[in-house]
Amino acid sequence: MVGAGAASGAGERRVVAVVTSALFVYGVGASAVLPILPLFLRSRHTGDAMIGAVIAAFFVAGVLTQYGAGWLTDHLGHRLVLVAGLGIYAVASCGFLLSLHAGGYVTLRALQGLGSGAVTVAGLSMVAAAVPADRRGRAFSRVFAAQLAGMAIGPVIGSVVGSAHMSWLFVVTAVAAAVAVGPVLWGVPAGRPVHEAESGPVLSRGLVGVLLVGVGGGIIGGAYESCWSLLMASRGAAVWQVGMSWTLFAIPFAAISPLAGRLVDRLDRRWLAVASMLASAAFAVTYPFLPSPVWLMSLGIFESVAVAIAFPAAQSLLAETAPAAALGRAQGLFTTAETAAIAVAAAVSGYLFSLARWTPFVVTAGIAVGLTAALPVLWRDVEGRASTDASVPLPAPMPEPVISVL
Repeated sequence: MVGAGAASGAGERRVVAVVTSALFVYGVGASAVLPILPLFLRSRHTGDAMIGAVIAAFFVAGVLTQYGAGWLTDHLGHRLVLVAGLGIYAVASCGFLLSLHAGGYVTLRALQGLGSGAVTVAGLSMVAAAVPADRRGRAFSRVFAAQLAGMAIGPVIGSVVGSAHMSWLFVVTAVAAAVAVGPVLWGVPAGRPVHEAESGPVLSRGLVGVLLVGVGGGIIGGAYESCWSLLMASRGAAVWQVGMSWTLFAIPFAAISPLAGRLVDRLDRRWLAVASMLASAAFAVTYPFLPSPVWLMSLGIFESVAVAIAFPAAQSLLAETAPAAALGRAQGLFTTAETAAIAVAAAVSGYLFSLARWTPFVVTAGIAVGLTAALPVLWRDVEGRASTDASVPLPAPMPEPVISVL
């Protein structure tokens, strides 16, 4: 007998598969250009100061538009925002094939940030809406593992292709974004999510705690964005070792994600998030005092385990602390807070590194610990263990078969 529960489970698996495949394909294409984008811009006679502006435009656009993408998701539906985000990213990527002045590249990179933010917000909020609470940890773990795997593979492709053939990378990026539209059109129903009632205020004490997890992780991540390669180089690392350190972080993350998802679904998500944040801060403090690149690469493997637990736990809590009709806006707030933290930390950490190699890592870790200390208070009234609830039903593209035996 195939009943309503089986039909619901099939729809849930389809949503997770769509978001996972779309973010993986998109992540491969989007990250392929990252290692050599500055070299490409320099070959187009863009000055170093403007290269920094081009790179920063991606994060600035994300900060300014991600909440708006969440609002559109709540009011217009997930599929429209996902397709629009992928389309904007593809068109902006093709724009890099043109010979432009520096301001044109800033605009294109900002459009890429807008498209990327829309895809992330709509995809994660759709998983939160479609998956029951007691399975959200596993669902988010699969999504994050796929996204990180794509972003680990992309830079390898970019490094192999090289700056001499950079134009082909932009074509690959645009094609990857366009290909990712396919699963979305197949598996994501059109129309607005079905809500029983309109939401009240989006923010709550519990959601503020979730936002602090995003800020804390973003601050530490921003320090790595600016200073990790510099720290590796200061320890005598070869170029291949710098690249390998990122890969060695991604592989265990993907491998541990199924276990991390089960832990989030079965244990107290609040304390898992707190422990993971504290562990990440401890790793950040330790890195600048390690004597060799081998030690740095090895320790990063273990840090990935902590990160693999932190974000599924935070996303699972976000889905319960936000009103059902405002999941898109709540996700927009989370990604905005995280992206802003990355941008600010990345901008400041370079200066701190010039003062002393340990400074950006210790300072950002200290801030993350301070933010984590507030979580037990903010989450005092939040249910720690996941329990089955009625998720927000998505409008089905076609009725699922329901057969009953009378």
